[in-house]
Amino acid sequence: MTKPEFGGDKKAGKSLFCVPENKLKFWIVPKIPGFIETYHLTLMTVLWSIINIILGFQAKKDLSALWIVNLMIVLQYLTDLFDGELGRHRNTGLIKWGFYMDHFLDFLFLCSLVFVGYMISPQGLEIWYFALVVILGAFMVSSFLSFAATNEFEIYFFRIGPTEIRLIFILINSYVILFGTNRFGILLPLTVIACAIGLIVNTFIIHKKLWRIDMQAKKCGK
Repeated sequence: MTKPEFGGDKKAGKSLFCVPENKLKFWIVPKIPGFIETYHLTLMTVLWSIINIILGFQAKKDLSALWIVNLMIVLQYLTDLFDGELGRHRNTGLIKWGFYMDHFLDFLFLCSLVFVGYMISPQGLEIWYFALVVILGAFMVSSFLSFAATNEFEIYFFRIGPTEIRLIFILINSYVILFGTNRFGILLPLTVIACAIGLIVNTFIIHKKLWRIDMQAKKCGK
């Protein structure tokens, strides 16, 4: 029996910004200097995450530090957008390494953003940040488990993917800089509840898909 081709480098589904992102990748990647490799771009997320953590302490004193956090989000977006396409363009061959490191570091970067939010929040909201990390992490776990079962890697939920999530973080940071954190006591729980509902719905969709696949395989005697 032929072993199926690894599908981790091919994302199923589309996001809201899929078309312009692809045009940007195809235009920029051939112009990236030869001394910059795909793994350099992937590992830059470590630097962006460390800077975010440092900025979290500064933002606790001065919310204008969040502008730099927004810059880190943009830089992480660009390095994350180009790393895989650069590897394919140059046939680097780091497909499984890139899959593992890229998504592991994405989670660390996400945690660094939640840490910044935790640092600038009023006291008494700690449990909501814990819940937010758990729920956002559960989205990633769900994607990886679904991928293990189907060999189709889906990271878009209702056409919302990493790009849209980054944009939401940028908008939240900009809001906080302009209006402060006085309404966090309302906005943070609402955000967590909305994410929890999205996770439940997405899990149900995947459950139905896998159930259907199993029943079809059973009918075929596999």
